[in-house]
Amino acid sequence: MSLPAVLQNSLKLPVICSPLFIISNPDLVIAQCKAGVVGSFPALNARPAEELEVWLKRITSELAEYQAANPDAVVAPFAVNQIVHSSNDRLQHDVEMCVKYKVPIIITSLRAPDEVVGPIHSYGGLVFHDVINVKHAKKAIEAGVDGLILVCAGAGGHAGQLSPFALVSEIRAFYDGPIILSGAISKGEQILAAQAMGADLAYMGTRFIATHEANADAAYKQMLVDTSADDIVYSNLFTGVHGNYLKPSIQNAGMDPNNLPEGEKSSMKFGSGGSNKSKAWRDIWGAGQGVGSIAGVTTTAEAVSQLEQEYASARARMQQIASPYGKQP
Repeated sequence: MSLPAVLQNSLKLPVICSPLFIISNPDLVIAQCKAGVVGSFPALNARPAEELEVWLKRITSELAEYQAANPDAVVAPFAVNQIVHSSNDRLQHDVEMCVKYKVPIIITSLRAPDEVVGPIHSYGGLVFHDVINVKHAKKAIEAGVDGLILVCAGAGGHAGQLSPFALVSEIRAFYDGPIILSGAISKGEQILAAQAMGADLAYMGTRFIATHEANADAAYKQMLVDTSADDIVYSNLFTGVHGNYLKPSIQNAGMDPNNLPEGEKSSMKFGSGGSNKSKAWRDIWGAGQGVGSIAGVTTTAEAVSQLEQEYASARARMQQIASPYGKQP
């Protein structure tokens, strides 16, 4: 599968940085794009709603100025996440702002984005949609999306339970469009593995929380360094949708991570009011199962550089490993 034109020759690595609630801000997005990977943020991070235009103006102007000053630099496009849900009373306003600034990529979550695709396609923008199973994927395809983000087991924040081996294979059986794979991807060799199994791009979030540009508490960043996959808890208590969270943050909030009650999907609330679970995301910190690969807090540029080195080493290693196989007698 060839990448859409906006992503061709504009990436140092086949990576989209996932939009992180509260954490993704213009500083992080700009740093990600300058480093050669797609940066993104949830539209709802810009509060109040009027702030979204301020963010879009800054991101588009700074990236354009940087590209003009560095014509040979690989500068990636950016993306904005839109929550397609009945409680998001900002959706129409936020989509209109994205149309005004011709945001290259829109990432949609939850419901199939029927009302989003048309406006974004009107100027040539792309819509990539989060899915956790085949049923959701088919609905998104019917809505006319340009790519699917497969949120598999082990991904940070809201995540599914299916193995990437299973979900990529099943969706590739009927879909030949762009696939972006999410699920415990935090090293360069895992980016290559995603491509090997049939995905076009990797979707990475947790790794970029542990960067200086991320709008996360210093204790949150350090917790990512100090924890491993055993410290990830999968629960729907905090937002009404199942997601992965850091066990120590749950304990610090006075709860037993091994005995959490079930949440209710009706508790989801997006838009001007935010989540009605006041502790979710602010005190209960999301993370994927790939946290064990995070050795320290770095700049975004340093994180991408390390991923590039790991990716190159993995490609060389795979060529050596694969060379004895597949030869004709």
